Amino acid sequence: MIIKDDNWIEDSDILSIFPTFVWKIQTTPEFYEKVNSKILKALNRMNPDLAEIPTGDSWQSHQQLHKRKEFNDLAPRILTTAKTVLQFLKVGYDAVEITGCWANINSTGASHAMHCHPNNFFSGVYYVQTQAGADTVNFHDPRPQTGIIRPPVTELTAQNTDQVVVNVSNGTLLMFPAYLWHSVSQNESDKFRISISFNLMFSLFAENLSEPLWGP
Repeated sequence: MIIKDDNWIEDSDILSIFPTFVWKIQTTPEFYEKVNSKILKALNRMNPDLAEIPTGDSWQSHQQLHKRKEFNDLAPRILTTAKTVLQFLKVGYDAVEITGCWANINSTGASHAMHCHPNNFFSGVYYVQTQAGADTVNFHDPRPQTGIIRPPVTELTAQNTDQVVVNVSNGTLLMFPAYLWHSVSQNESDKFRISISFNLMFSLFAENLSEPLWGP
């Protein structure tokens, strides 16, 4: 919307300030079919009773999956993506490492409440098994002060909503700031929703990046 009025406005514009980015990468079938096959075999070895997850429940693995050989294809791609994102952000330090990586398996009816991932710089998700009814993730406005006043709106748009729903599919990789609140709606399909979550942080943060940014 550009405001115009011949009587008193010479020009107008809309400025997008302090944006929150979510990077979405769709990997090729050649890549994700090979990677996902290895991941599924690893998860079945870790928990042979996956098929017994009750309706409405979820299962999470330990948080060091990136150190397993079955993740030797995925983990480097996560690091490469992070370095590319840092270049986009003009960050002058790109030594990052995965601080945690774990599997999430949601049975029918399972969901994940709104949360964020403290003490990290980036977080992300890689999708192994999705289908209709289990192929979205929700991102929530990280600015709590916007909820102080919520006037009614005539139509939900990207400019006035406090939640954005992102569609995903097998092989989708999402990366976003670790402070960004997100949630997962109920799995409305009759199959598992399987994803791999991860966090990243700058390597040797205290030695290289924690010097205060002194004011003027």
